[in-house]
Amino acid sequence: MRIVFIRHGLTAGNLDKRYIGKTDEPLCSEGISKLSELDYPECQLLICSPMKRCTQTAEIIFPTQDITVYSDLRECDFGDFEGKNYTELSSSAAYQRWIDSGGKLPFPNGESPADFRLRCVNAYQKMVSQNERYESIALIIHGGTIMSILEKFAVPQRDYFDWHCENGHGYVCEWDGTKLQITEKI
Repeated sequence: MRIVFIRHGLTAGNLDKRYIGKTDEPLCSEGISKLSELDYPECQLLICSPMKRCTQTAEIIFPTQDITVYSDLRECDFGDFEGKNYTELSSSAAYQRWIDSGGKLPFPNGESPADFRLRCVNAYQKMVSQNERYESIALIIHGGTIMSILEKFAVPQRDYFDWHCENGHGYVCEWDGTKLQITEKI
């Protein structure tokens, strides 16, 4: 089965390098225009996170397809860091503790990175098991969600942050039921 992972288009928060997880932010005008510059592979099934930035991206890239939403494919809840950027957080002791942990501590009043990754992996496994009849699926989701799934299933094995992709970009993969083989970058 071919799986296409696409990170949603650019938002105002992305431009400002903010932690945007549970904030239901729409695409910005630059994000909308950049999506038209790329070519995306066709798919039989279109799956999205419920967040506006993902569903808007899906409507732009695949305007005639129905969208199936998997809510557990949403981005991490960044808790007290939500909506803020590095500059705004640089004097925060809680942020410094999180940085010093290598990003492993839970976000204060948010999700732990380990729980987030497990949620994404479980949602992916549920999604593929429920849709085995399809030959091609596109997922329009979040950067962290893509990184979580590829860290777990992609070959060759790489660390979480090694799978980062820019807004509107992603990976085309072949899923054999246990692993994802990257065939192309978008």
